[in-house]
Amino acid sequence: MKKFFIAALLFLAAAIGVGCGNALSEKDKAIDFTLTSISGNAVKLSDYKGKIIILNFFATWCPPCRMEMPDFNEIASEYKNEVEIIAVNVGGEDVSGVEKFAKSLSLSFNILMDDGKVSSSYGPIRAIPVTYIIDKNFNIAKQYIGARTKEAFVGDIEELR
Repeated sequence: MKKFFIAALLFLAAAIGVGCGNALSEKDKAIDFTLTSISGNAVKLSDYKGKIIILNFFATWCPPCRMEMPDFNEIASEYKNEVEIIAVNVGGEDVSGVEKFAKSLSLSFNILMDDGKVSSSYGPIRAIPVTYIIDKNFNIAKQYIGARTKEAFVGDIEELR
């Protein structure tokens, strides 16, 4: 019985990613990358060093992900000189579907298509949305798994200003 209990705990820890060693956490440096936006432009994360970056991993079919998008749009507008919102689609969707999604919500920030390597370097991403708050010095200040409110993100921004 004891062996079963230990085996069950190890399985559970592996399933939720405890001890996986790959996931970035607070105080780590952000990992630079270049991905293609839905408009076909190359976007390099480090081009926004010196700004607060909200890096969000999402899918269009994810209800909590869709819920956050209007808030990100408002933040992008209200903090346009200080904050950069970058959303990376990890849903395995085609560009035209993601482009249609962005257009339907009038999204005004960078939406990039994952190449599999970026999400792996920040993850593994096992649940979405996942959001990293990156400070002006390119350090990860916060990591969120699951949706958050605009107020939570604004609180992070104000703390890092």
